[in-house]
Amino acid sequence: MKKYLFILSQVIFISSLEALIINGWIQPKNIPFPQDNPPTKEKIELGKLLFFDTRLSANNDISCASCHDPKKGWSDGLSQAVGDQNKVGRRNSPTLLNTAYLEKYFHDGRADSLEEQALGPIEAEVEMNMPIEKLVKKLNNIAGYKKLFAKAFGQEEITKENIVKAIASFERTIVNADTRFYRYITGDEQALSQVEQIGFDIFLNEGRCNSCHNGFNFTNESFNNVGLNDTKDLGVYELNKQKLWYGTFKTPTLLDIEKTAPYFHDGSVATLKEAVSLCGNGGRRPVTIRSPFFRDRELSEEEVDFVVAFLKTLSTKELNITIPTSFPE
Repeated sequence: MKKYLFILSQVIFISSLEALIINGWIQPKNIPFPQDNPPTKEKIELGKLLFFDTRLSANNDISCASCHDPKKGWSDGLSQAVGDQNKVGRRNSPTLLNTAYLEKYFHDGRADSLEEQALGPIEAEVEMNMPIEKLVKKLNNIAGYKKLFAKAFGQEEITKENIVKAIASFERTIVNADTRFYRYITGDEQALSQVEQIGFDIFLNEGRCNSCHNGFNFTNESFNNVGLNDTKDLGVYELNKQKLWYGTFKTPTLLDIEKTAPYFHDGSVATLKEAVSLCGNGGRRPVTIRSPFFRDRELSEEEVDFVVAFLKTLSTKELNITIPTSFPE
């Protein structure tokens, strides 16, 4: 540890903070909402009920929250998502934290909005397995929901568009900047220990982790092949069949990373230390295709431990969200 203490000089500390602030590491106070779906209290509350209501699934046993549990970092703690009739999907459930600020959704980026994202799991056979036409009919037969949709959208008739608009409106409220790291970069120099500060420096320099995990959301939303050697799931390539995108997946946020194990699109990495080691040292070997910037940084075990310590400072305090215990009838 002694050889790293030089980085803690005040000159480096101050210049690093200035660079971070300039490069977009401060989370915006305003949440972006699309013009055709402005936020209202009624719409957000309706969306929360829909998010936690298992009746949105084919067998009334799965809700959006089943894979995006607020107690588990808005993920589920499983390697791959488990859906209708215990069907196991191919991919890990990503966190919903701060998705309000994203431009692409799902591991392969196939959705361009939270509204589009909200529809995907509802209809997916291995998830909620509920064709949207059946869901529309089902909800229209629930008087309590018809009243709530009327308050939120000005019409009792429940439509596909308004279902996903309500869910997305709630999901845009799942935002949080309350981490020790955020307090650190906004002026509280005591928020991080020396070990955590060293980890931050390695994250920026030796590890170059911020090549992909930068900004307040700790993702630049790029798509990369990180050398997992997964030949069963080819990521973006499956959508466009272009060789450049072979085995590429979206760079996830690192917020709440301590809470959202296991890691990567396939949930194949159990621990945060293993994930940092894999990324810091060029992926699994041998590998035939890998994004060109993603190479062995030759991080020592000690350096990996420092980075892990830093990443744990990205854990947020739990949001004050009251989970519904009863639903419209």
